This record gives sequence, structure tokens and C-alpha cells, in this order.
Amino acid sequence: MRLTRLSFIAAGVAAMLIGPAALAQKKYDSGADDKEIKIGGISPYSGPASAYGAIGKAIGAYFDKVNAEGGVNGRKLKWISLDDGYNPAKTVEQARKLVEEEEVLFIFNTLGTPPNSAIHRYMNQKKVPQLFVATGATKWGDPKNFPWTMGWQPNYQSEAKVFAAHILDTKPGAKIAILYQNDDYGKDYLKGFEDGLGEKGKSMIVSKITYEVTDPTIDSQMVSLKGTGADTFFNITTPKFAAQAIKKAAEIGWKPTHYLNSVSASVGSVMMPAGPENGVGIFTASYIKDPTDPQFQKGKEWDDWLGWMKKYHASADVKDVNNVFGYTVAQGLVQVLKQAGDNLTRENIMKQAASLDMTLPMLLPGVNVKTGPDDFYPIEREQLARFDGKTWVLFGKVYGR
Repeated sequence: MRLTRLSFIAAGVAAMLIGPAALAQKKYDSGADDKEIKIGGISPYSGPASAYGAIGKAIGAYFDKVNAEGGVNGRKLKWISLDDGYNPAKTVEQARKLVEEEEVLFIFNTLGTPPNSAIHRYMNQKKVPQLFVATGATKWGDPKNFPWTMGWQPNYQSEAKVFAAHILDTKPGAKIAILYQNDDYGKDYLKGFEDGLGEKGKSMIVSKITYEVTDPTIDSQMVSLKGTGADTFFNITTPKFAAQAIKKAAEIGWKPTHYLNSVSASVGSVMMPAGPENGVGIFTASYIKDPTDPQFQKGKEWDDWLGWMKKYHASADVKDVNNVFGYTVAQGLVQVLKQAGDNLTRENIMKQAASLDMTLPMLLPGVNVKTGPDDFYPIEREQLARFDGKTWVLFGKVYGR
């Protein structure tokens, strides 16, 4: 009896010693506990950039898969994704709701340069991660001044420099016309392109015309650009306007060498609506596998992606590369959460996001995800591609580091 009592006392003392230590290993900020991680998202499910709403839906569908398989480290992912209509004022309203009312652990993959710009300072003042934003603006990689914001895709200036280099290599006497969205997104691409052309750009660029995201069409801009006599066209537009530009160029008989920014290279939401025959020969840059490309429609990586689409995202368009984007960025986040373990503080989320070195199944061969404390640009490699009427055909080397 005495031995039993002593054993009981010893066990109690051990529990007192071990218990707090074990509990101390688990750290949570608002939005996380033993059972759940609340993740906020803001996407344009309506409005002029609604084609990108497919990304937010794909992320939710991937989280459904993760949850069905037991979650991440035993915790389910709760995806609270709100519509901002690509309106920065609405983005601010939705971010405040997610942070202050829903108390999410972080906001993930908010879409667009103007919307993210509108909440950039707010998120950093609140010290809530603005993680893997769905925009390639250069400013998302500034950990010194904005340590709570991180990009995901290749930055716009770097991509534009790839196009500039290709033009200088293949058509050094080009007369270039540029159409760009009149905001930070458009201006970022433009800066990279002009920097890439260097001094030659001053004589090569014959026209630069803007449009507003609220414009109904860009028909008049396309007519004006053709009138300049340009033989090369850099198309810096979001999906709705990209499709319009491709279609209008065909209607007015303008056949320049055409470069299209990667954010509007979806076969399903841009090239098909524009008329695939009108897009033959257009150049873009890519870092993720195009689901319409036959070379990628085989093997385990494709089977896994297609299986996920059929089981968890059956209503979505298999041809839309935005579904590949959502699937891939969601996988990147799951890796961050796996690395975070039981330390689900906002500080540790950013620490783990800045400690990535991996490949993902639907990234192009040679493209990887790599970050560091001073490197908030996860993906920095791209390859040029040309549209053949059905899909994007990759060619040449992989650019970037």
C-alpha cells in the first residue's frame, strides 16, 4: 500500500514537471488552437477581375482535400475567403473583418496589386502575415520595411526583363507599342520592361497607352496602338482585357509580335474567349505547368492534380491554369504549416515561410520555391512559351536564379 501511494505521488510530481513543459511546446496566436487554423483570404469573385476568383475557389478545394486526409499536424484548415470585387476600398473593409472580427491567424493569397497595396501598411502595423500574395509586384519582397508581407510568383519587373531580352535578341529594330493597366501592377511591368531594354528602349518604344480597370473595353486603345505603326506589342492586362486585346487586334488586322504578361496566360479564361486562332504565335512566360499542354498530361503529378480536380473541384475548368496556381500555392502554405508544428504564432508562420527550399509537383521542371530571411521572393524562375492555337509550347532556357 505504501509503495502504491509513493508511486502515485511520484507519478503526480512527474506529471507536474512534464505537463507544463509539454504544454509550453504549443504556442498559439488568435486563429489557431489544437483543432483548427483559421486562414483568411480576399479574392475578386465579382467585378472586372473575376476570372481570378478561380484561384480562391481552388485553394478552398485543396484545403478540403487536406482536411479530408486529417488536416495539418492534426488541425483542420478553416478557409474564410471574402469577395472584394478587385476594389481596394472593399479590400480594406474585408481585411479588417478578417483580422478584427474573424480573428484569422493570417491572410493568404489576396489577389491583385491595388488590393494588396491598400492593406499593406495595415497588415504590417497589425503584425498579421500577408502571406504569398497573388501579385508579382516587386514591393512584396521587402522584409526590412514590411516583414509581415511575402510574395509568391515571379515578380513583374523580372518577367518583363525576360520579354525585353527576347526582343533585343530576336528583333532589335522593333517598334514597340505598350498597353498597360493604370495602377501599380501595370507600372511595375512597364518599369521592368523599360529597364530591360535600356537606352535602346527610348527609340524602340513608339507608344504607351493606359486603361482603367473600370473601363468596359480597350477597343479604342487598340485602334490607337495599331495607328502608331508598331510591329511589336507588349500586352500588360488582366484576363478580361487581355482577351479583348487579342480579339480586337484580329478584328482590325493588326498582327504585331505579341507578348502577353503571364498573369493573363490562362488558356481557359483568356485564349479560348479571345478565339484561339487569334492567339497563335503570342509569347508569354510561365513557371507552372499548363493543364492544356500534352507533355504534362501524364505521370503521378498529373494524375494527382486531375484526381484532386475530379474529387474536390469537379465544377471547375480543367483548362484554366488558375486552378493549377491555387493548387500549387495551397501546397506551399501546407508546407509552411507543417514546418510550424505546434508553434502557430504569427511570428513563427513568417519565420517558416522564410525558410523554404522545395519543388512542387505542378511547377515547371527547373523551377523551385526558395526563401530566406532576406529573400521574400519564393519563385524567381520562368520560361518563355508560344501559343500554338491549343496550348502554350515552352521553348528556350529557364530564366532567373
